[in-house]
Amino acid sequence: MALNIRPATVDDVPHVFRFICELAEYEKLRHEVKANEAALREQLFGATRGAEVLIGEIDGVPRGFALFFHSFSTFEGKRGLYLEDLYVEVNSRGSGLGKALLVRLAKLAVERGCARFEWSVLDWNEPALKFYRSVGARPMSEWTVQRLDGDALARLAAQ
Repeated sequence: MALNIRPATVDDVPHVFRFICELAEYEKLRHEVKANEAALREQLFGATRGAEVLIGEIDGVPRGFALFFHSFSTFEGKRGLYLEDLYVEVNSRGSGLGKALLVRLAKLAVERGCARFEWSVLDWNEPALKFYRSVGARPMSEWTVQRLDGDALARLAAQ
């Protein structure tokens, strides 16, 4: 079994969209997916890129992905790397692909001079929490994610 991690190309957009939908199903959030292939193509490969993607392959077949972007730490005075989504197909879990994706992201963060590498995980996702602890990640328990979206975002923007 050969693992390979590579940057996504525009030809990978259908794989990325499928992985996003499968991840959303697993997280019981499929009803919240508003993205489509055209939007992903524009955001990932258009003039102003919103994020980057790594594709994880097993024996040359895409089996997972990591979608990430840069954040910025005012305290550190440096950018960070934020992992939005990490997903490996169910039948490929345990292959080492998830860890290989995290390792590549950590290397990118170091190469790019990032002060930190962060992500969020659902509190009920015990397999993911266990996996992240195994690579040395620690919870930021004193922080709570806040979100504005939909009507609440529009209302605040209209003030």
